[in-house]
Amino acid sequence: MVFQPIHEEEQVFVDYAIELVKKAGTLVRTAFDSPESKVDTKSSNTDLVTETDQAVEKLLIEGLSERFKGHRFIGEESVAGGAKIEWTDAPTWIIDPIDGTTNFVHRIPMIAICVGLAIKKQIRAGIVYNPITNELYLAQLGKGAFKNGFPIRASKNQFIAESVLILQLGSIRSPVMQKSFVDSYKTVMFDKQCHGHRSFGSAAINMVMVAQGSCDGYVEYGIHAWDVAAPSIIVTEAGGVVTDPTGSPFDVMSRKVLCAGTAELGRDLSACLTHVDFEPEA
Repeated sequence: MVFQPIHEEEQVFVDYAIELVKKAGTLVRTAFDSPESKVDTKSSNTDLVTETDQAVEKLLIEGLSERFKGHRFIGEESVAGGAKIEWTDAPTWIIDPIDGTTNFVHRIPMIAICVGLAIKKQIRAGIVYNPITNELYLAQLGKGAFKNGFPIRASKNQFIAESVLILQLGSIRSPVMQKSFVDSYKTVMFDKQCHGHRSFGSAAINMVMVAQGSCDGYVEYGIHAWDVAAPSIIVTEAGGVVTDPTGSPFDVMSRKVLCAGTAELGRDLSACLTHVDFEPEA
């Protein structure tokens, strides 16, 4: 099937966003190479923000809004500052200026600038850029997924017992989240005997690892739209699947995600999980 753009300027939108993301990457790389960052906390001691997060989001939103009038924005730091999430049919940029802020603070080079484009509430494009490793992932609906210009493909593995899986525990450390994580981890690692477990500290990095076939599946509860919007289309355009952890259709606002190289593995993984529900963000 050939997918046609649903906005005549869609390619212009994406090309300009890539330019801005690369500029933002220079800012992030410079800050990463400096001795330290000014760090504040948001909702908890595990939810961090730096001045670089805020500067990158400002650069991206100001640049896009000046070029494309009438576009909407859902940005992590804007929402943290009190902005309301408005999920409409208008072209909407969903932005995480640094996914993996804890990694950034501790100078662990697994971070990502994430920019997703939704039109009529459909994710149409995703950019995930790690400026430390200089890896830029890009996907547009119907056009495939790429890393630094080269096509990537998700694995064809169907079985947990032959998989490397990612179960990540984010900033929410409630008793419910603890039980979900421990029970699910025990099942896939010990009962199902998967090949191994990895967790990279960034939802976007986790998802592009699945998209490029390095890992076979990933699950996380308590994430946000800006964590998963951009990488979700990279996974699906690489041939993988993205769903709700329960197996229901994926909702970018649902605060949970499961992705896998194959639908069969996704279903098997879903059946192993102790699920947690969240109030949708919009």
